[in-house]
Amino acid sequence: MKLTRDGWTGLACLVASLVLFGFTIGLRDNPLVPIGPGFYPRIVLGISAFLAGWVLVQSLLLPAPAGKGGENYRLVAGVFAIFFAYVGAMPFLGFRIATLLFMAALQSTLEPPRGTKGWVIVAVTAILTTVICYYLFEGYLLVLLPRGRWTDF
Repeated sequence: MKLTRDGWTGLACLVASLVLFGFTIGLRDNPLVPIGPGFYPRIVLGISAFLAGWVLVQSLLLPAPAGKGGENYRLVAGVFAIFFAYVGAMPFLGFRIATLLFMAALQSTLEPPRGTKGWVIVAVTAILTTVICYYLFEGYLLVLLPRGRWTDF
């Protein structure tokens, strides 16, 4: 069996996730805080390791696609540009507005909406994602999210 490009990527992500997961084991817990500093990173890295392992197994079990594949480098560059614009806009617009715009732009780039129904789906998804993320981080995890300098929102 030969690893495909996806398989090599899965293997690299699996190794990186497991190494970083190992680093979280040495973090000392604070007796005054019920959840230690490694709790959430372990969840994220565990999920990353599982998904990377899944990609690796699929690469080994499924036949490689015929041809070169459909690499779309412009799309990848566009997604990175949208992400960097999101990170750059967050101090000025704040988490809520920047995330709303980011979700709408990213969704529209990955799959351009067709017609009014498509734009409604983009808007509803962006709004729901922003609201859920905001209340999850601010309300449940007690993480203070950035307010915008321009908007104070």
